[in-house]
Amino acid sequence: MKLKLALLAASMLTAAGPAAADLTFPMLSYRTGAYANNGIPFADGYHDYLTLVNERDGGIGGEKIRITECETAYNTEKGVECYESTKGEGALIYQPLSTGITYQIIPKATADGIAIHSMGYGRTSAADGKVFKWVFNYPGTYWDAASVMVKHIIDVEGGDVSGKTIALLYHNSAYGKEPIRTLEELSKKHGFKLQLLAVDHPGLEQKSQWLEIRRSRPDYVLMWGWGAMNPTAIQEAANVRYPMDHFIGVWWSGSENDVKQAGDRADGYKAVTFHGVGDDYPIYDDLKTHVTDKGLAAGAGDQLGTVLYNRGMYAAMLAVEAAKTAQEIHGTAAIDAAMMRDGMEALEITEEKMAALGLPGFGPAFSVSCADHGGPGIGMIQQWDAKAGEYTIITDQIEPDREVIGPLIEEDASAFAAEAGIEPRACE
Repeated sequence: MKLKLALLAASMLTAAGPAAADLTFPMLSYRTGAYANNGIPFADGYHDYLTLVNERDGGIGGEKIRITECETAYNTEKGVECYESTKGEGALIYQPLSTGITYQIIPKATADGIAIHSMGYGRTSAADGKVFKWVFNYPGTYWDAASVMVKHIIDVEGGDVSGKTIALLYHNSAYGKEPIRTLEELSKKHGFKLQLLAVDHPGLEQKSQWLEIRRSRPDYVLMWGWGAMNPTAIQEAANVRYPMDHFIGVWWSGSENDVKQAGDRADGYKAVTFHGVGDDYPIYDDLKTHVTDKGLAAGAGDQLGTVLYNRGMYAAMLAVEAAKTAQEIHGTAAIDAAMMRDGMEALEITEEKMAALGLPGFGPAFSVSCADHGGPGIGMIQQWDAKAGEYTIITDQIEPDREVIGPLIEEDASAFAAEAGIEPRACE
């Protein structure tokens, strides 16, 4: 059924009876603590996009969005408490913005029948939809990011990294440890040495790690950092004169807040990304008209166009498009959590749709399926231009190494299914 026919039917049902409840989108955010400098812009972008849809479009299919924000301070226990306190309010989808929280609420949300979208983070093997029916991490995963970063290094090195040393400077948590297995397999395949350097929470003390980097001088340093760890690492790299163009962060280590404290010394720093940078997109005209000019912007309203604001906005956009898909599938605007999950699994993002939404060329075209909840994993490399005060995309889209990642996902998902007593779904 076409969407407009489905929504017409839904409006007729609403007219005949009591009004349906709003569509509830909880926000597990963190505007306080050591990770607030990264949590705030993402939360603002997520909130502002949902506000835009309410103000400009009257909601999704005529149903207003209700935003319920709960502060986690990037603390796993608080995150679980936020989940428990908001799930009964008609929650349709959770975006935990924390790998630790995601790991903890996967079994809870699965039992409760509420979808999780851990976009570019969380448990990578949740990309296997046969095992993780209620968890999605499209358009890419940590393991995709690791592969894209290594592919970029291989390209810079003219196709050969055998004998090179690549160090991983990582947050000593579930988040930071996520790429290690993939990097180990990639090191076997390509012949580079992998050096592991853990940084304890919150990441403000890194003297010993950077003294080791100065001593051993790895050819490249990859960073899996977040919050206060990121600017600290970039300043320490500058202190030991490590070449910034050989220092590459994951997509959670590539915001403006990460580089600005180091000033000109951060020039040339790189990070992988799965979406565009800056505010040169038509959607920002709509945000100005319907959100900022009305005084409805989240937070201080000063994050628009930043890397993590864009990412939060992108996550909200994908959630809204999944809700629209769910409405079309089920012929009603008043969708529930199970219907929302169906919409996420049938989500298709085309270049034409992105352009119509005011984000032309912003992210990859992709579709989700029963078996594949992870998306294409395509990434690009952005580089910090200190003089201009902005990131620029310096590569074409880079595809991850599925020959390495695919078997790792299957192995980990199968182990989880066996441990949890899950019978994998049969997907066509």
